[in-house]
Amino acid sequence: MEIKREEAFKLLKEHVDSHSLIKHCLAVEASMIGYAKKFGEDVETWAACGLLHDIDFEKHPEEHPLVGVEILREKGYPEDFVMAVKGHGDHTNTPRETMMAKTLYAVDELSGFVIACVLVRPNRFEGLKVKSVKKKLKDKAFAKAVNRDQIKKGAEEMGVDLTEHIQTVIDALVQREVELKEQGLSLIE
Repeated sequence: MEIKREEAFKLLKEHVDSHSLIKHCLAVEASMIGYAKKFGEDVETWAACGLLHDIDFEKHPEEHPLVGVEILREKGYPEDFVMAVKGHGDHTNTPRETMMAKTLYAVDELSGFVIACVLVRPNRFEGLKVKSVKKKLKDKAFAKAVNRDQIKKGAEEMGVDLTEHIQTVIDALVQREVELKEQGLSLIE
């Protein structure tokens, strides 16, 4: 199967109505694109993985991501792609054996957290520094639904320093925001 980002986005919109969940998936997609470029991986595949990781969350939160895994299998996505989606939550007890799986796990919570940081800044992405994100990570009252342990564990599983990881995600989100605005979309608006 040839994986195309545009087809993945259409599939996402067939299963997700929530504007905020679509924006979250776009943010995770952005981070996956950033890492695909950094690691020399297939950008279309990694982008699609980021887009589709929460395909079932809105309609099947209790069974997430298992319903999504079945949707992806039915659509013909390769097993390494499906297993990356299945393994993006610890509750499935699915080993993350590929770099794509490790990266999806590592960027899921962090992408949402960085967006939360951006939303409380008057200049949004402009001038956002790793130091500011790390400071917010220490504030347990800020974006309290974000699993900080998963952010740290994700960076460790990937074998990257947390500071470098945060910077890569910031850079990817900034780049993707520019591209999305050109298409009339946004991660933050």
